[in-house]
Amino acid sequence: MKAANQEDDTQYIFLMRAPDEGSYQGSPESINPEIFREVMSSFPKNDNSRIKVGLGYIFSYLRTSQETVLASLRNFLESAQKTDTPVMIHLDGEHWWDARPDLWNWWDDSLPGYDPENRKNVEWTWWDSDYAIKISWRNWGRQLRVLPAPNLMSPEFLEANRESIRKIIPVILDWYGQLPDSQKDLFVGVKVGHETSLGANSWYYPNGNELLDQPESNDPSSGLVTEDVLSRGVTQIGYAAIKTAGIRTEGDITEKDLYEAARRYLTFLSKEAAAAGMPRHKLFTHGVGWKEGELMYDAAVNEYSCPGWSFYKNAEDPMKDEAVVGNLKKSDAPYWAAVEWLLVSKPWTVENWVSALNNTLADDKCKFLCIFNWESIRSKDAPIEALNKIVDSSVEITDAEGL
Repeated sequence: MKAANQEDDTQYIFLMRAPDEGSYQGSPESINPEIFREVMSSFPKNDNSRIKVGLGYIFSYLRTSQETVLASLRNFLESAQKTDTPVMIHLDGEHWWDARPDLWNWWDDSLPGYDPENRKNVEWTWWDSDYAIKISWRNWGRQLRVLPAPNLMSPEFLEANRESIRKIIPVILDWYGQLPDSQKDLFVGVKVGHETSLGANSWYYPNGNELLDQPESNDPSSGLVTEDVLSRGVTQIGYAAIKTAGIRTEGDITEKDLYEAARRYLTFLSKEAAAAGMPRHKLFTHGVGWKEGELMYDAAVNEYSCPGWSFYKNAEDPMKDEAVVGNLKKSDAPYWAAVEWLLVSKPWTVENWVSALNNTLADDKCKFLCIFNWESIRSKDAPIEALNKIVDSSVEITDAEGL
């Protein structure tokens, strides 16, 4: 695959399809050209536009069997080609790992995968596997009970990620290789990680293990204190990853410890994808930060990929995010991306959306932004009109004959 062409100033706006909203990787037949057409019918195509609209999709490769993941991925890629739609592929290995009880089930001998040694593959609330957790919570629109947060540095967990990446990347590259030259631009990139951090997207309430067998209605609902860069206002976890990595084995966890574990995991994913053949200019990470300037932002930067972050608070202008700006100054990657983006700080008017989209794409090294999710905007006139205005304003007229 060709190296990044600095003369290629094409940028992309992706609409992420929400999992389980009309399509699901566990049902490959649900991933078909229709889920593309539903989105793309709102955006008339103009081949002369410098900014193009496309589709994003998350493949959580430990959530279902490997065979199912690959079947769904192939359907996604074939549908992209049939509908002539640019795509960005998000590979998630840390949030949904339902299909691997052989990694996380350390406590229930009546369920598949039971092995007490799996304590080493989940997070702990102190420096020993006796403090392994059985459950976590996540707030993606509403509070959810989820499987225990993985130990991001567990050798067994990392090997599961490696095996998946080494099977998935060749499928993508083989598909790209058979595309005709006129459609090579359909493949924009792969993203690894998913707001990679410790104790935020999978947190643990005090005495959480005792709640596992109780009704969900008994669960606390306080959520996180995101400004607390250590425990996030709940029970501190991260001990398993930090100890396994040899970063620290006793004492109090520091912000630097948590950052370093997240950085190593994102670097591992990026290195594996690169080793499987994915070039740097097509490979992006998904970093995150909640408190202004916190160290966790830095985890997104490594030598194998282009950095990316979530933008909600600063979606109206990512350059207001001091940690992002600082990392862009030190990154030597050819691009970066707003890999998760949604305008939340202003009313949804056409003018506000146009301004925010323009501000985000103002840096020509921003290869794409990805709106989370299509389902959140598809019935709203303002964002749809704004996206079309942005695309129309980027139409390039090269000569009179093009009129």
